[in-house]
Amino acid sequence: MAVTLPRSEYQQRRKALLQWLAEHPQTAIAIIPGASLQTRSNDTEYPFRQNSDFYYLTGFNEPDACLVLAPHADCQVQLFCQAKDPQQEVWHGRRLGTAAAVATLGVDVAYDADDLDAHLLHLFDGVELVLTDHDNQAFTAHCQELAAELRQQVRRGVYPPSQWQHLSPWLHAQRLRKSDAEIAVMREAARISVDAHKRAMRFAAPGRFEYQVAAELEHEFVMQGAAAAAYGTICGSGDNACILHYTENSAAMRDGDLLLIDAGAEYQGYAADITRTFPVNGRFSDDQRALYEWVLKAQEAALATVKPGSTLERAHEAAAFVITEGLVALGILQGKVNAHWQQASYRRFFIHGLGHWLGLDVHDVGQAPQTDKVLPFEPGMVITVEPGVYIPVDAEDIEPRWHGLGIRIEDDVVITADGYENLTDEVPKTVAEIEAWMQSK
Repeated sequence: MAVTLPRSEYQQRRKALLQWLAEHPQTAIAIIPGASLQTRSNDTEYPFRQNSDFYYLTGFNEPDACLVLAPHADCQVQLFCQAKDPQQEVWHGRRLGTAAAVATLGVDVAYDADDLDAHLLHLFDGVELVLTDHDNQAFTAHCQELAAELRQQVRRGVYPPSQWQHLSPWLHAQRLRKSDAEIAVMREAARISVDAHKRAMRFAAPGRFEYQVAAELEHEFVMQGAAAAAYGTICGSGDNACILHYTENSAAMRDGDLLLIDAGAEYQGYAADITRTFPVNGRFSDDQRALYEWVLKAQEAALATVKPGSTLERAHEAAAFVITEGLVALGILQGKVNAHWQQASYRRFFIHGLGHWLGLDVHDVGQAPQTDKVLPFEPGMVITVEPGVYIPVDAEDIEPRWHGLGIRIEDDVVITADGYENLTDEVPKTVAEIEAWMQSK
């Protein structure tokens, strides 16, 4: 049975935003545009992906829609969407239409998207503040042009908005803390992704191609009900694993190489994000095992810090210290651990952050409104924990036996009242688990 968010979840989100707008010292409305189709070439488009903020408030997945929240209006929740059009639907697919949108989405009223400008001109009269998506510069500029038209009518008692603010800081702070229903959906995204990674581990073999592994992953995503991959699938074998966002996936896998897979499903709009690194032939070499186990220890050290009140920065520091210890123990760094720690020598090899927020976007929103302070963990936040070590093939001062090794281990973690829940720990992760799983295929 599919795991979905109930309509009441979206209604509650809109209610919270309406209440915030109503309590604002100025008369305010919020306008949240959806995404449009993007042309790939000529008359073909890229697969549609809804704007995450719009989807968070509506659960509606059609292009060229817009949500208006106006606490002072008779109809406070107004949706603008494509009207039913049998001729267009034959070519481009079915539309929900305005009549069905009210009952299906629980909005107060729905209008044809073509009528948005006329309605905004009416709504803007007497509104002091408009909050919208300033990242969509073209849409915001268009709204401001409409308001400018009203300024010509001030002598007739028309009062257009005088202030414009970015809605995202408030909305993104709400998206950061997931509800129980959201976490249930994210568990399903994680479960599907776990199965895909386990399938890919058993499929991988010398002579097969990275793109074939990617196809196995994405086949499993879709067969289990996910819309698609949540981001470009990474299958980097050999020294391709040292390229963080490697998506060519074009090389043949060689006996003796490691394969780094970074992939996750998008399910009901929510992303999973898992990385595992394992030997193509099912057996770690001594050097591969030694470095891998230090990366795993680093992840375990980071996870040990994860609880309410702690921070992602504290987890990063715990992982980075263990990686420093490991690099010295293996002779990749020469000298004393404390000296290298003070110099942050690990940054040459651990070249990215420990993790990021996870949700509707794989690199999800998560900054508190109007502050750049470090956010302490709270129950309901979801993060990734992904330490890694990458040793380039041209590192002349490093012994050649380490050259081209790239190892990353990543799991998806929900902050709970007393610690965390690892959503993705069913993917084999220890050396023994990985080798046993691959050799039992």
